Amino acid sequence: MQTICRDCLASVPETATRCPQCRGPRLIGHPRLEELSIAHLDCDSFYAAVEKRDNPELADKPVIIGGGTRGVVSTACYIARIHGVKSAMPMFKALKACPKAVVIKPDMTKYAAVGKQVRELMRQLTPLVEPISIDEAFMDLTGTERLHGMSPVKALCRLAKTIEQDIGITVSIGLSHTKYLAKLASDMDKPRGMFVLGPDECVEFLRDRPVSFIWGVGAAMQSKLNKNGIRLIGQLQQMEKNELMRQYGSMGSRLYHLSRGQDARTVEGLSASKSISAETTFNTDLKNYHDLEKQLWRLAEKVSRRAKKEFMAGSTVVLKLKTDHFKTRTRNTSLSDPTSLAIRIFDASRPMLEREVDGKTAFRLIGVGISNLVHMETDAEVGGLDQRADANAKVELAMDKLRDKYGTAAIEKGRSLKDTRS
Repeated sequence: MQTICRDCLASVPETATRCPQCRGPRLIGHPRLEELSIAHLDCDSFYAAVEKRDNPELADKPVIIGGGTRGVVSTACYIARIHGVKSAMPMFKALKACPKAVVIKPDMTKYAAVGKQVRELMRQLTPLVEPISIDEAFMDLTGTERLHGMSPVKALCRLAKTIEQDIGITVSIGLSHTKYLAKLASDMDKPRGMFVLGPDECVEFLRDRPVSFIWGVGAAMQSKLNKNGIRLIGQLQQMEKNELMRQYGSMGSRLYHLSRGQDARTVEGLSASKSISAETTFNTDLKNYHDLEKQLWRLAEKVSRRAKKEFMAGSTVVLKLKTDHFKTRTRNTSLSDPTSLAIRIFDASRPMLEREVDGKTAFRLIGVGISNLVHMETDAEVGGLDQRADANAKVELAMDKLRDKYGTAAIEKGRSLKDTRS
């Protein structure tokens, strides 16, 4: 058994309960501790943790992030969770369970900035960082021992400590040999935890877990499996692959492999194929072109703001539509030079929208995005090459600075406030 101290990284005797050097109790041990290199890092109660960091008076109080128009819980701190508050719970139920909770509306701009800080620290360890949400990501540290002068597990322990000291929030880390198992492991020792799951014990670890633990098994698939008498992963482990595929199609293959801890997916780092997009699903299906055009402009602004914050520009604009019959239409066009300007994204996507809307087909979703991204070093590169783009860049950047200072609703471009036909 290999054992180290998560605080000072010293090697520790297997039988020790505290580190002989720093006297800390946070020890981690596993027979293959120094060999595993696929990790999943998850920020603990992220939104609430950021708010508590910024307001120390909230440290020992139950905090709920949520409310607003949706009226549901986005995140609850661990104190609130003890009272039964859960993510996606209606706010009235959450307050009934924890009437003394402090409710804070989400500040996504602030959370995104903190999430970016965490990812930047992760990328100092390896370029193979694959974000899957604002507060969690996979990492592949294979072959990084010589670079850091230590094994992946020690580098991860040091990373967790750095995040806690420099950013002021805590993280939990799962370490394994596959993405699927690393993701499961990160949930096993929360908060401020680290859990290691190797190939030798994964089948036994999974055996008594419910089928909902399998990646991709949502409520519908779980219900289908339950109706067939399958409730535990161990039952899937006893079934042949052909049998599972015969009953569940391509999902059967996933059930077969993941129930045994087998996952061939690799950690995908930032690449040229990355895109930035936004989409919205309507409460009522839309047929009218001008109604869809208004939505398109709002989404173009959203994509633009995100692209400029990340100093990225795209040379391809992509339009996405979904009909009332759930048929997806995707169209794209190439630009003469990369852009992150809302007006250029809008102007490129509007002709594609015009060709798709006939006044008869109803649409339930619209989306727009940019791809084939390049990195821009400064604001000066935002505008592109033509004079019109340069003028729009100055206007948009000025508006962005005002929004950063006063909030996204503080200033609106005229197109957002009036009919786009005028």
